Amino acid sequence: MTGDLKQSWAGTVIICAAHHWEGVRLHDRQLAENLASHVPVLYVDPPFSVLTRWRRPELRQALSGPRFRVLGPNLARLTPLVLPAMQRPGMSRITQFLKARLVRNAVLRLGGTVRALVETSTFAPIMGRCGEELQVYWAQDDFVGSADLLGLSAERIRRGEQDLLSRAHLVIAANPDVARAVSRPGRRTVLVPYGCDFEHFASAREMVPPLELVSLPRPVIGFMGHLGDRIEMPLLEAVADTGQSLLLIGPRHPRFARAAMDPLMARPNVHWVGRQDFEDLPKYLSVVDVGLVPYVDSAFNRGSFPLKTLEYLAAGIPVVATDLPAIRWLNCPDIRVAKGGKAYAEAVLEVLARSDADGIQRRQRFAAAHSWKVRAEAFAEALGVHLGQTQGAQKARRV
Repeated sequence: MTGDLKQSWAGTVIICAAHHWEGVRLHDRQLAENLASHVPVLYVDPPFSVLTRWRRPELRQALSGPRFRVLGPNLARLTPLVLPAMQRPGMSRITQFLKARLVRNAVLRLGGTVRALVETSTFAPIMGRCGEELQVYWAQDDFVGSADLLGLSAERIRRGEQDLLSRAHLVIAANPDVARAVSRPGRRTVLVPYGCDFEHFASAREMVPPLELVSLPRPVIGFMGHLGDRIEMPLLEAVADTGQSLLLIGPRHPRFARAAMDPLMARPNVHWVGRQDFEDLPKYLSVVDVGLVPYVDSAFNRGSFPLKTLEYLAAGIPVVATDLPAIRWLNCPDIRVAKGGKAYAEAVLEVLARSDADGIQRRQRFAAAHSWKVRAEAFAEALGVHLGQTQGAQKARRV
């Protein structure tokens, strides 16, 4: 175990994360870091096997150090190492057994008790196996709707989710449509949407843009995220047709819409900068005048909560989006909704033409009210945690 803090870990919340700690600071990690201001948190990575370091080179760092470490006050992390072929139906029970044993051992090493265990995935769940008082299913997306996109079995995901829903004492949903879909009589369901790292993205207003963008003609319309099947390509094409600079920030799926994407990338007013480190994203957003959320109407997108929407707003950038339940829920005057290429491009031009002296500050105030700090407070309340509880941090002392 790394770290030099000794504290009370009574009432620990275990987050069985859907994403690894390394890399982009996604919603699991953002919640854990902010929730640790109120209660001790043990962040459990998705299971690794000895083959992971070869199949996922970007995750090798997770296996280079201790599997269990204290990251700071109220925050510990466990990287479970299990057997290969972990997702095969016959192996999933072994994975569950090994993962649960490792989590229980981690709690013993911390000397703590478990207030709640938060499951985020239908794969190898360990709900009910770690002595937790409260069993929680964090319904992050429409997982069944995402099966085809991810190349997984929709039926297997459906069975797994129904099992979690039958055992959970509490369901916390990240999307209004998902919240309605998973609600059951006699069991509490709470809507806590994703938030944004407000301070990080608000820094875009003071950032110096990368050299490659200094000469980019203004105004700039920007998209930040994965260029893949969730995107409605005709919308990007229509925006590029306006002649304005179109900046694309993020990795491109090699098989996504190549017949349309290659010509789009070749246009003189389209600039693709590829994958960028999370820490550098505000620099790229510093040149953007309108942010795009051009998502296709799909089950997965309807059940998701596009983080980039709030990240644009935190950077002071107005947004043009397609009509999604999460967008409607936000009900923000600085998010313009449009459908179809012509209407979408016209909406972008209208937003660009709008003169609004207080716009930046208004958008940032809105985003600040939807920060991960605010979301963690709502999550803690749902778990029955008294806000302001910093038991572990207050009792922390040097060994």
